[in-house]
Amino acid sequence: MGIIYPDYNCFQRGFDDPGQVRIQMEALACQEIFLKAESGQIQLIWSFMHEDETLLCPFPERKYEVLRLATLCQVRVGAQEKIRGVAESFQNQGNLSAKDAIHLACASYASADMFLTCDDSLIKRVKHLNLGMKVMNPVDYVRQEVD
Repeated sequence: MGIIYPDYNCFQRGFDDPGQVRIQMEALACQEIFLKAESGQIQLIWSFMHEDETLLCPFPERKYEVLRLATLCQVRVGAQEKIRGVAESFQNQGNLSAKDAIHLACASYASADMFLTCDDSLIKRVKHLNLGMKVMNPVDYVRQEVD
């Protein structure tokens, strides 16, 4: 069983424009990942950063759905000073936004096996960081699990 940290965009993907095939595929992959968590095949991580982003979401329907999906996350990460230090390091080394760096630091703190994101730019920027976990798109993760 793997421990997976889904980036916030994985929780939101089902609400994005389904007119693009890529978004349809990512939404289906994220749905599959949440189903795997529900059936106990994997563990998902929810952090204080997910919580902050959810509370800032101006769309009630999205907010409530993300909070429902959050109940599938068995591992919880609260704010820790150690996370802040690691996030600052990631931000400086990888030229990451503060939010991305915090999400990655939370995943690292929780010993995630995998960090899933729909952000291609983030996937590219973290390649040279020594994260100790794989970083990939949810579609690639689901494909890997099928092979």
